[in-house]
This record gives sequence, structure tokens and C-alpha cells, in this order.
Amino acid sequence: MAAPRKYPEELKERATRLAMDARADASTRRGAIARIPEQLDVHPEALRNWVRVAEGGRPRSRTSLPAGSNAPADEVSDRERVIALEREVRELKRANTILRQAATFFGAELDRQQH
Repeated sequence: MAAPRKYPEELKERATRLAMDARADASTRRGAIARIPEQLDVHPEALRNWVRVAEGGRPRSRTSLPAGSNAPADEVSDRERVIALEREVRELKRANTILRQAATFFGAELDRQQH
């Protein structure tokens, strides 16, 4: 097994920011974690872990925290909470969109059956 590569903090920060921005934009969300590591010559699992940590999760293996990790504990927990809440809002908006589309579809089906 190869030894883990050490990536510069600047590269970690840039890659994490690019991935999070790409995932936030619906037009670039699909395949962001696969596309960005290829462009920056980093391992996809490394980027996935950096993003997971930045979003308030835990890495699957030992990695260092991205920029801002030296902030006081209360600021870190606030930032993690904001990230988690923003992620939840995105998921709920997506679910609402799906439910609206389903309601429209099934409503149209009922109208067709009645006429």
C-alpha cells in the first residue's frame, strides 16, 4: 500500500471550496467530487474527506482539517451547525420540488381519467 500523500493546506482549501461551490450549484453538482480532483491532481477520496470535514462531518480516515480549523471551539461548532442547516435547507428544497412535480403529474392524471 502506498504511503498517503501530503497535500499543501492551500490546495486542500482551494479544492474544498471548489467542490462545495460546485455542489451548491445545481448545474455543476453532478460529478463534482470526481471532476475536481482530476483537475487538481488530488485523490478523489481525499477531496471527499476534506468536504465531509468542512460540512461538519467526520473524515473516514485521518486527515487534517481545512482552513479555519484553528478557530475557537464555539466558532467551529457554530460554523458546523450553519453548514449542516444549509445542507438541510438544500435537501428540503429539493424534496419540495420533487413533491410539487409529483402532485402536478398525479393531478393531471386524475383530470385525464375524469374527462
